[in-house]
Amino acid sequence: MHLVLFQPEIPQNVGALMRFSACMNLSLDVIEPCGFLFTDKRLKRAGMDYMERSTTTKFPSWKAFCEERKGMRRVAVTTTSPQCYTNFSFSSSDLIIMGQESVGLPYEILEACDEAVMIPMASGFRSLNLALAAAIVSTEALRQTRQLPGDHSRRQSKTWEAT
Repeated sequence: MHLVLFQPEIPQNVGALMRFSACMNLSLDVIEPCGFLFTDKRLKRAGMDYMERSTTTKFPSWKAFCEERKGMRRVAVTTTSPQCYTNFSFSSSDLIIMGQESVGLPYEILEACDEAVMIPMASGFRSLNLALAAAIVSTEALRQTRQLPGDHSRRQSKTWEAT
């Protein structure tokens, strides 16, 4: 499974997601151009020493990304989808694609995706922070596919009693 950032604009979001991906053992793909350099101190501050442990691949374009990741299902996360992410059946090899912070995913990219999901929100709100939305959806995808680190669902459950 890969978390994919399409032309991200805010270095702190990418740094936080590099940290998140390292902790979740989740591959992170970044499709350039980005709105910052990977030497940006804000990226490094958000990612801390976890950046070194993140499996991050940068692609120079959408075309290069599609060529490298062909055959994998592309799942867009967008506010325009009628399908809630919790009602979607994720696969262990999905590409979970997030759009730019300011405008989301362009129509051409949405059209190139196989599926689209959304996160339900209270009425009157436009969207969640990119890093937050990516963490919400990818954690559910990892849970469904039993890829969460230390997945306890494979172990026999223990009943805890109050003492």
